[in-house]
Amino acid sequence: MPEIHGHRGARALAPENTIPGLACALAIGVDAIEFDVTLAADGSLILAHDLVADSATILDTGPADPADPLFPYVGKRWSDLTLAQIATLDAGERRPDYPFQDTFVAVPGTGVPTLDQVCRLIRESGADQVKLSVELKTDPSWAGRDVRRLTEGALEALAARGLSGRSRILGFDWRVLRAAQTADPAVPTVALVEPTTWVPGSAWLAGLDPAAYPDGKDPDGSDADGQGSARFVTGARDIGAAWISPWESMIGAGTIAAAHAAGLGVIAWTVNGQDRMAELTRAGVDAIVSDRPDLLREVAARLGERVPSACALPWPDGIPGWAPRARLARDR
Repeated sequence: MPEIHGHRGARALAPENTIPGLACALAIGVDAIEFDVTLAADGSLILAHDLVADSATILDTGPADPADPLFPYVGKRWSDLTLAQIATLDAGERRPDYPFQDTFVAVPGTGVPTLDQVCRLIRESGADQVKLSVELKTDPSWAGRDVRRLTEGALEALAARGLSGRSRILGFDWRVLRAAQTADPAVPTVALVEPTTWVPGSAWLAGLDPAAYPDGKDPDGSDADGQGSARFVTGARDIGAAWISPWESMIGAGTIAAAHAAGLGVIAWTVNGQDRMAELTRAGVDAIVSDRPDLLREVAARLGERVPSACALPWPDGIPGWAPRARLARDR
């Protein structure tokens, strides 16, 4: 069975990129938790999927200071907000148009956590076998020094909690992968790719150009996936990644064969339908990222495959309601 990765924790079930959301995935039982990390204005490393405080997942509650000219904070870039400002935000509720209304459970008052708090959760929850898939969020407009600052800071945070050996660094911006390989070659890197990043002249690929990979054939001489899969697999190999992680619609048997022939593992994202989970499992994919790790476990059981153990999560204030803003502010 491929590894079961909880996407942003368990995004369809609990608030994404939060302590309750990650704890939900651990309580279900996953091989890895996937989450997103970016930089705040003061250099703090926080969990966030987008480079702005998105109104789809973040709510304002009030300014950090009554005279704060940056308030409201929703819609602002995280890189313009300090940790004190971020501590006022509520990441635990959702608007009525949120796509997972039938399954999502809100945790009002949940804060935006730091990477170190996530590392504490892993260390203190007894999740000794769970891996960390740490996606570092940048974009091509970032200066190289800021890419390195984020990447090196994340690796330092993981090392400080003794988690380097259980971590992988992911990035759509392949400069992240090169920075991670330089800072700590022992931590595997994962090359994320989607149709909008694997295009000629792409600014996402650290100087690699898909136009320089004209051979779209897979090892058997075909292009079975219709994606030129051998090309982006070869690009990931050339950037030094240990894994290629394409959008799931880009993956077929040819992609997996090309990656395995190049010595790379394949991580599919984001897969929520059980039929597709089963199809990718039978095709030999190495890991599946899902908003519904609970359903992925059901597929594994139905196919007679092993499933990872759940974590008991002996947490002082209980899970999932551990992360109110006040608690997070005190921890900082």
